[in-house]
Amino acid sequence: MFLQQFYSLDQSTLSISAEQGSRFAKTISNDFNPIHDADSKRFCVPGDLLFALVLQRYGLSQQMRFQFSGMVSADATLVFPESPADAFEIVDNRDKAYLQVSRSGSQVQDQQVLETLIKNYVLFSGQNFPHILVPLMAEKNVMINPQRPLVIYESMSLQLDTLALEQPSVELAGTSLEVDGKRGNAELNFNLMDGGKLVGRGVKSLILSGLREYQQDAIDLMVADYLANQARHSAQA
Repeated sequence: MFLQQFYSLDQSTLSISAEQGSRFAKTISNDFNPIHDADSKRFCVPGDLLFALVLQRYGLSQQMRFQFSGMVSADATLVFPESPADAFEIVDNRDKAYLQVSRSGSQVQDQQVLETLIKNYVLFSGQNFPHILVPLMAEKNVMINPQRPLVIYESMSLQLDTLALEQPSVELAGTSLEVDGKRGNAELNFNLMDGGKLVGRGVKSLILSGLREYQQDAIDLMVADYLANQARHSAQA
């Protein structure tokens, strides 16, 4: 699968360099969050890459939930279980957990279908900022810290109505943001489509930290910086 370029294998363990994680974010997810820049001091591996690797290795189950519990740093040694049960964890060589996965129902193992779904989902997922989160923050009159923006991928779950998939795609179905002091919990509901038909549903949950009163000038500057980063990458591609 196309994912092989975004990780390195060493016997039973896997690692992702800053360059590999950054390239996945920018070229596959169209995600230009600064924490995915290869030279960022706060670099972390995109959660969507971990999701993609789980599907590549274990297939797509009819019901799945992904719960993130830590940010993966560059070159961390990750252990993917050889023959996992219906609930398992992705851990490092010190047994620190980063992702809990639960699954049930029948599975899809067709690599072409999996690749199509992965590409469609991570492209959808990478559009959090500014396209989805900025309108939500404006509606609630809050914003993340422009000097240290922190949006954490908390979880994602999905449920399929059918496993007879050919060209699955993802469409945004609804959004919400609940604010509790300086913390916000955002939910992005999505539909899984195939051939114009609804074949499943899901929800992605995000945590927004360090919230403060919405300021349009500061938001405009963050968006401009983000789009400039995106434009630089496009010019270099």
